[in-house]
Amino acid sequence: MAHKRYALAKEKVEDRAYSMEEAFNLIADVATAKFDETVEVAARLGVDPRHPDQMVRGSVVLPNGTGRNVRVLVFAKGEKEGEAKEAGAEYVGGEDLVEKIKKGWLDFDKVVSTPDMMSSVGKLGKILGPRGLMPNPKLGTVTFDVKKAVEELKAGKVEFRVDKTGIVHVPIGKVSFGPEKLRENFAALMEAVIRAKPPASKGTYLKSLYLTTTMGPSIKLDTAEVRNTFK
Repeated sequence: MAHKRYALAKEKVEDRAYSMEEAFNLIADVATAKFDETVEVAARLGVDPRHPDQMVRGSVVLPNGTGRNVRVLVFAKGEKEGEAKEAGAEYVGGEDLVEKIKKGWLDFDKVVSTPDMMSSVGKLGKILGPRGLMPNPKLGTVTFDVKKAVEELKAGKVEFRVDKTGIVHVPIGKVSFGPEKLRENFAALMEAVIRAKPPASKGTYLKSLYLTTTMGPSIKLDTAEVRNTFK
């Protein structure tokens, strides 16, 4: 059945670049799963990520959130522990959590750490690093302002990082958000990605853009329109 639904949805997508308005209006028609599908942006960038000076990485708070409950773990002690709990973090602790994770526990989506805990958290590099969960000061997840960090993650802060093929994949919400909210989230993301353009990147930065839903076909976006809109 899933193959049949996909085939029917694919028939609705023409082999051409869509304007943002057309693309976001089309999303609901191509999402055919029985659950509320996630909408993702795939952007091919004109960078060579093998060179450190062409790495594209950053984060942005989506104005309408991601539509999913984000389970936040915070490494902190003392009053910062209380701050994290008040802000809504699901798990807060120190060495106890480090040991738990070493034994294979990974029931969380995002990790925040105060700077004084990073020597302990560093021991988890091989576990958290490959999963994109390692706290990072550049992304605001190594900070003494744990309240702000937790609240932003809960509100829909997403991270983006170019992969080795030069593509950035980022979720921007759920199909049920509707075209307007998805467009607002898309705008926030594109502004952040364009702002993150490394000086070493020459030529066309935004090479191609696609919108996809979890089970649906991809919709090609008009990159010229996007480039002109989010300069």
